[in-house]
Amino acid sequence: MSLHPFVVVEGNIGAGKTTLSRRLAEQFNHRLILEEFSDNPFLPLFYREPDRYAFPVELFFMAERHKQLHGELSSSELFTEGTVADYLFIKTLLFARNSLSEQEFRLFNRIYRVMDSGFPSPDLIVYLHRPVAALQANIRKRGRDFETEIHDDYLLSVQSTYLNYFRTLQDTPVLILDLDDQDFTQDEELYQRMVAAIVEKYPPGIHRIDLHSLRSSPIIS
Repeated sequence: MSLHPFVVVEGNIGAGKTTLSRRLAEQFNHRLILEEFSDNPFLPLFYREPDRYAFPVELFFMAERHKQLHGELSSSELFTEGTVADYLFIKTLLFARNSLSEQEFRLFNRIYRVMDSGFPSPDLIVYLHRPVAALQANIRKRGRDFETEIHDDYLLSVQSTYLNYFRTLQDTPVLILDLDDQDFTQDEELYQRMVAAIVEKYPPGIHRIDLHSLRSSPIIS
C-alpha cells in the first residue's frame, strides 16, 4: 500500500485527527504537520465566554496557522516522501464563520483573504465523523481543563460547518469515515480498515464509509 502524497486529516474537536495523522505519517514515512494550538492564550477564555473572546482567539489561530504552514509547505523537499497534516488553512475561516458575529466575520474574512497564500491543495481530505456524545467522551478522556466548557451545540455547529464546506469542493476528494465511538488506537483491525480506505484512489467529491458495515456512498446522505 502507498499513501497519497499530501493527506489532510480533519475532524471535530475530539475526533482523533492528530492521533491518526501521527500513525499515518509514521507508517508511510510521511512528513508530519500538526497544528500548534496549546499556546493560544485566548482559548480557555473563549470556551468560557465565546461571544467576548471569539475574535481574538480566531485571529491568533489564523496568524499561527499561516506562519506554520508557510514555513512547512514552502520546503522544496515537502513531497519527497509525502506529507500528512492534521488541519487545513481554511479551517481558520470555517471556525471563524461559526464563532463570530456577522460584522466581525466580514472583517476577519478580509484579513483571511490577504493571508491566504495559495497553499497547495491536498490529494485527499480525510474527515473523521463522530456523534457529539463520542466527541465529548474523548474530550473528557484527554483531560484538557479548558475544553470542559465546550457545549454540544458548539460541536454540532462545527460539524455542520465542515460538511457544508465539503459540498462546495469541486477538485478535491473528501473521504468521510464514520467512527461512532470506536477507538482505532485500541483496535488494530479497525485501524487497518481505515488505512485500507484512505489509500484508495477517489475522484473529486465526497465519499463516505461507515466503518461498522463498510458501506460506502459517493455523497453525504
